[in-house]
Amino acid sequence: MSHDVTSLKDTIVPKSDQLNAEQLLSASMAITVSSVTRGSGDQPVSVHYEGEDGRPFKPCKTMRKVLIFAWGDDGRKWVGKSMVLFNDPDVKFGGVKVGGIRISHMSDIDRDLGLSLNTTKGKKGEFVIKKLPPMRPVEELRRCLTESASSGVNTLRGMWGKLNEFERMLFADGVCPEDIKRKASDVDAGVPQNIDADAQTNTDAA
Repeated sequence: MSHDVTSLKDTIVPKSDQLNAEQLLSASMAITVSSVTRGSGDQPVSVHYEGEDGRPFKPCKTMRKVLIFAWGDDGRKWVGKSMVLFNDPDVKFGGVKVGGIRISHMSDIDRDLGLSLNTTKGKKGEFVIKKLPPMRPVEELRRCLTESASSGVNTLRGMWGKLNEFERMLFADGVCPEDIKRKASDVDAGVPQNIDADAQTNTDAA
C-alpha cells in the first residue's frame, strides 16, 4: 500500500474487473490494444491494453460497432492500434444519465469518421471519431523520460514537453509517472541512485 499522499486519486477508483467511466471523469485516456478476448452476456468483448491493471475496456454495443467499422471484425488485427477514451456524461441507463465510456480518437484510420448508429430503442446517435496522430509506444516513452530524469528535473521537464497530448494520455491522468519525477528530483538533490529513495520529496515540475 502506498504512503504517498501527493495524489489520492487511486483511493476513489471503483472496485471493478473493467475500466469504469468514473475513472475518466478527470481526464481522457489513450490506450494501445495488447489483446482482444471474448466475454459473455452483455459484455462479449474485452479489449486489453498496456497498463490496464486488470481493468480491460469492455465496449458497449455501440462502441463495438465503431471499432468494427474502423478496424474490421478480426480482433487480432486490433492489437497494436490505439484509441482515446472519455467519459460521456449524457449516456443514459434506465432513462437516467449515468455516464459511459466513448471513443473520441482512433489510430489506423485514413480520416475522421462520422457515423450514425442505432443506440437504444432504435434511436440514432451521431458519432465523430477523429484520426489519432502517431504515438510512440508507452515503453519507449517511459525509457526516454527515465533517461531524461537522469539529468535532473529541467531535462525531464523538457522531454515531457516534447510529448504530444495523446502520448501524455498514455500515462495515468496524463501526468508524468511519480517514480520518474522522483528520480529527477533525487538527481538534483544529489541522492545516490543505488538506494531506495521512496521517502524522498517528489517534484511537480514535470
